[in-house]
Amino acid sequence: MAGLYLHIPFCKQACHYCDFHFSTNLRSKTDLVIAMVKEIEGQKQFFGTKHLNSIYFGGGTPSLLTVSELGMLFDSFQKHFTWDHSCEISLEANPDDIDKSKLKAWINFGINRLSIGLQSFNDAELQWMNRAHNAIESESAVKMSQDAGIENISIDLIYGTKFQNLSNWESTLKKAIDLNCAHVSAYNLTIEGKTKLHHLLINGAEPEVDEHLSSKQFERLVERFAEAGLEQYEISNFAKAGKIAVHNSSYWFQKPYLGIGPSAHSYHEKLRQWNVKSNALYIQQITKGEKHFEIENLSDKDLYNEFILTRLRTKWGVDEKDLLARFGEDALKHFKKGIAPYGNHLNYSSGVYQLNAAGKLLADKMASDLFLDE
Repeated sequence: MAGLYLHIPFCKQACHYCDFHFSTNLRSKTDLVIAMVKEIEGQKQFFGTKHLNSIYFGGGTPSLLTVSELGMLFDSFQKHFTWDHSCEISLEANPDDIDKSKLKAWINFGINRLSIGLQSFNDAELQWMNRAHNAIESESAVKMSQDAGIENISIDLIYGTKFQNLSNWESTLKKAIDLNCAHVSAYNLTIEGKTKLHHLLINGAEPEVDEHLSSKQFERLVERFAEAGLEQYEISNFAKAGKIAVHNSSYWFQKPYLGIGPSAHSYHEKLRQWNVKSNALYIQQITKGEKHFEIENLSDKDLYNEFILTRLRTKWGVDEKDLLARFGEDALKHFKKGIAPYGNHLNYSSGVYQLNAAGKLLADKMASDLFLDE
């Protein structure tokens, strides 16, 4: 099992909360896609198998790609890889990019899952985020995609902003549920460095995130989605039966994936690599056949820490037998000693530790306490 990730580093405008690598200058888009095709050729042997179980277009804004640009990428996939009808092929899309013509083209390419970045149903909040769409476009984009025949749709929501209280958050959750999507990703607002929001915060123009309110919103989110039949399989991710995200799950289960494009990361066994974080430099280095990525060989400590960080966030939790088989007796003893103080935040059954509702609010701190030090 292997996944292919394509980072499309272009956006119409910069969202004020976003710290991902992207550019609002679209002039080099086709040149960059040509470079990505060349990178696929050069990296096709990365994980030693040609068969893919997921393809994921992330960004940035992949829905900005033209039919011709998508065609170049799919031609390259077909030349170097294989997949079958069960392969999850996802594309992140902004509501304002979605129309009937694009939907038809995406379906013809085999794209069978859309991740639509709604973020909010509040126009003032969307403007504050500097999103390019409005609330009406949010709902319209989902319904249009469903009418086109795409059943596997995920939507993104953000909570913890200054515009929200428990009452209007309930309204947001109801609208999300009424859209009847297969999957929802809901993220607590985090004000990252070097973003517009961070600049406003340090200059006193924006408040800190209200963590108490965010916690209450998170609890309400879990409750309402459970009532609606959406299972929380990872702290920020909810899915209907059979619609758990295949590609993202590869990250949580340490499955191999190849990242293509500027700033994209790749992982296989004990190796991680990441591409240069510059569109111009990426195109230049790929074109000249120069090295465009860095490599890190992961230690057993690195692998253990990543295992704990990712697995603890999921419904599958940490299995003692799995941990023992992967990392040995000393690592298991370290884990059991570190997890002991968190007994009230866990469910334990048949050797598996899973976070309960209280534990999910402390997941990052718990994982940090369980890490192996140098």
